[in-house]
Amino acid sequence: MLQCEERRARLAAAMDKSGAWPADSPWIRDAFAARPRHLFAPDRLWHWDGHAYVPVGRKADPQRWAAEVYAGPDDPAITQITGGVPSSSLSCPAIIADMLDSLMLEPGHRVLELGAGQGLSAALLDWRTGPGLVTTVEVDPALASAAQDRLEALGAGVAVKTGDGELGWPDGAPYDRVVSTYAVESVPWAWIEQTRPGGRIVTPWGRLGHVALTVADDGKSATGWMQGLAAFMPSRTTPEARRSWRQVRGDGPTEDERALALPPGRLNDGNVLFVLRVCLPDLEVFTRTGDDHRVTGFLHDGHSSWATLTACGVGTTLVRQGGPRRLADEAERVLDGWAQQGEPSLYDFGMTVLPDTQFTWCKDPETGPYWLPRHDATPSGNRAS
Repeated sequence: MLQCEERRARLAAAMDKSGAWPADSPWIRDAFAARPRHLFAPDRLWHWDGHAYVPVGRKADPQRWAAEVYAGPDDPAITQITGGVPSSSLSCPAIIADMLDSLMLEPGHRVLELGAGQGLSAALLDWRTGPGLVTTVEVDPALASAAQDRLEALGAGVAVKTGDGELGWPDGAPYDRVVSTYAVESVPWAWIEQTRPGGRIVTPWGRLGHVALTVADDGKSATGWMQGLAAFMPSRTTPEARRSWRQVRGDGPTEDERALALPPGRLNDGNVLFVLRVCLPDLEVFTRTGDDHRVTGFLHDGHSSWATLTACGVGTTLVRQGGPRRLADEAERVLDGWAQQGEPSLYDFGMTVLPDTQFTWCKDPETGPYWLPRHDATPSGNRAS
């Protein structure tokens, strides 16, 4: 398809321009060239038109379909809609490259992938490791079958299994590398158990970034640093009982109104979003910019509490809140504690996973400070608090 070849070249150039090709892993660019993205895209994709997701068919509109596949380094291609929301995609090319770089993958490594999706990432892994060394697990039988067909057509030696990725795939353990293509709220211990000592696990965490963990020599823990900021889809085996902003806000009156020093525009800062995610994991944050360029921030917990932050002057923000929690107050306390620590970036954070718990730390896994999720979260001097 000429449209795809032209757009592939444009995407590669855009990756160059944005610095998205990892300098330490030049093999990734070669793998992208050898395993073209459009070979893993289904005939029907989905495009957000500002109101809803609308289908884009390969046969009906091949140019638009190719544009969805190769939109840009930071653009996913939505491949499946469930209940009106995306449930599967070809991930952003830049994110795929970044996660493969974090994996530190070498030829001959045995790899377990959780979340086969369309099969693209498994094909890239297979190109690097060599045939017969990659196992990918997919919870959706239809997706698993389609991924297997695509991989076989390409000659990739990937074992595609249908199952719950949270359980890993013990029959192929131990693995040198484990990588997840979906976000988890906590890293399943099964993944650590199925990775050899010294092996590496890369997974999106909390839908906002990804972490790279190294399994300890005794196999009883895994520790590592945050690697980057990006949004990911959640596990499809995790039930979503959360409500939308409109459902949470409802028509009820404002219960609390006050001034706040936090500018709403700061809620666009990736480091701010990350520390809020660490300490208030149920908090959802988004912003909108009006025609007057004024930014409004929106907070909600997916259940019954909400807050809006509106800039109303230089250094002044008006907060309105409702529900049983005062979310803006909680966010303010978190960010005050973060400021006291010197406003560390997401790259200063890491995670340690133990058999019965996990915790996030900042700057040093042994001395902390430790950051634990709680409604009045501030940095803690010890992980038990």
